[in-house]
Amino acid sequence: MDKLTELKAKANALPDSSGVYLMKDASGKVIYVGKANSLKKRVSSYFSGELAPRTKSMVSQIADIEYELLPTESLALLREAGLIHRYMPKYNVVLRDDKSFPYVQITGDEFPAVCVTRKRKEDGSIYIGPYTSAKLLREALKTIRRVFPYRSCGRFPKRPCIYYRLNLSPAPCAGRISKKAYAAIIRDIRMVIEGNTDKIIRRLSRQMLKLAKERRFEEAAQARDQLRAVSAIGFTQAGAGSQDELEGLKNLLGMDKLPERIEAFDISNIRGKDACGSMVSFYRGSPDKNNYRRFRIKTVSGIDDYKMLAEVVFRRYKRLLEERLPLPDLVLIDGGRGHLAAAEKQLQALGIGLPLVSIAKEEENIYTKGSVLPVKFKSDNPALNLIRRVRDEAHRFAVSYHHILHRKKVIGK
Repeated sequence: MDKLTELKAKANALPDSSGVYLMKDASGKVIYVGKANSLKKRVSSYFSGELAPRTKSMVSQIADIEYELLPTESLALLREAGLIHRYMPKYNVVLRDDKSFPYVQITGDEFPAVCVTRKRKEDGSIYIGPYTSAKLLREALKTIRRVFPYRSCGRFPKRPCIYYRLNLSPAPCAGRISKKAYAAIIRDIRMVIEGNTDKIIRRLSRQMLKLAKERRFEEAAQARDQLRAVSAIGFTQAGAGSQDELEGLKNLLGMDKLPERIEAFDISNIRGKDACGSMVSFYRGSPDKNNYRRFRIKTVSGIDDYKMLAEVVFRRYKRLLEERLPLPDLVLIDGGRGHLAAAEKQLQALGIGLPLVSIAKEEENIYTKGSVLPVKFKSDNPALNLIRRVRDEAHRFAVSYHHILHRKKVIGK
């Protein structure tokens, strides 16, 4: 197989998900960094059809392709800029040289504001960027702000504004947060923008476990929710990292084979209304969005997560058996021992002996079939990070479908 054919095959095997891609030459040097809403479609386009002379020259030098997954194209934009500034690829000259692109500005005030600007000034501010799209940059900051609230006003108002009521600002203008606590928020925002989410995840994991041991459950739950949110907006690097996660998961769970295909389930309902289920599929540690599935609950009324989960699991694998489609290597349930038992009963009814685990919400204990005690993972274990990532994506997908159903019910579209 020649090099071009090999690269085409690699491009076609990329996930149909948002992220960034890195083109490397024969010496391993990064020569181009790009972002995409669909890595598979974007990277494959370099190896089909007519190309501009400069792009054709670049493609002729590509020896390898790497990628990192991001939940949205807007977050991929942040990662793209960070990688360009790290590697200074010769084919990314526009972003490196042009002065008109937008930046993230963190002002030099006692309680810094975070905003988007196209002008860099000698005013004591920190400027991060540039970026290729102001629209995507603002979307990314909105996502970050839901996890790390910050001030965005030009001048302090006399009383807390609407962003405080929306939990998007800690209201330093009214003395609702100390300078030290606010500085910690700004530090975390910078780390997320610059792609250093792993450090935040490790810190929040230790903090959550410490608070839980001290029986400070409300604070532990807040740390858990923040941990889940940061995990969701962080990046996932393909290659050795994913392989280590899969190998670690296989060993810790005592599996016979590598869990290349993982399917995860979650249920979403508010007081039993508009109940729905979701199933996400991960292949080799990456989301495979073409194999995501949504389920409207058909047989359960009222609030009963166990029965809803049982219905969804049964419907999924009954269909795979009927259509003679391949089964996953591992099934993951968002829940505790009761949820695990409900899913296991359905698999037994279908005569399927799939490896099955669940992850409980509170202390993130991992439960397996036939074991009363949870499997113990260190908080920064790569395998646990993979389980979290899959669980969080299932939760996000279920909630998004629930919102769609609720909107249709309320406004009819």
